[in-house]
Amino acid sequence: MARSAIHTAAAPKAIGTYSQAVRCGATVYLAGQIGLDPATMELGAGIEPQIRRVFENLRAVAQAAGGSLADVVKLTVYLTDLGNFARLNEIMGTYFSEPYPARAAVGVASLPRGALVEIDAIMHLE
Repeated sequence: MARSAIHTAAAPKAIGTYSQAVRCGATVYLAGQIGLDPATMELGAGIEPQIRRVFENLRAVAQAAGGSLADVVKLTVYLTDLGNFARLNEIMGTYFSEPYPARAAVGVASLPRGALVEIDAIMHLE
């Protein structure tokens, strides 16, 4: 099955040797996004702005792949402080509706650029 890289200027450019997303058949694997503003490549100040920016970045990559957040079937969330989990749930509810994607949440010691949250996703397109 052929693979194709997805890229959009509406999300932060890759800061390493990876693609923003890779499509393989009807499945799109979205790389982890942190709360970087694509225009400035600066992190949002605090957990809430970073969570919102992460979802906006994921939305932009999903759209570049021909889908939307409604097509996301799996999320993996990485938080440097699991005390922010409830806030993540609140904000996530404004970006997704039922049936919600499957999700894992992992507490981590640190993230690139000092980010407080990172989320990657798997999307299925018909």
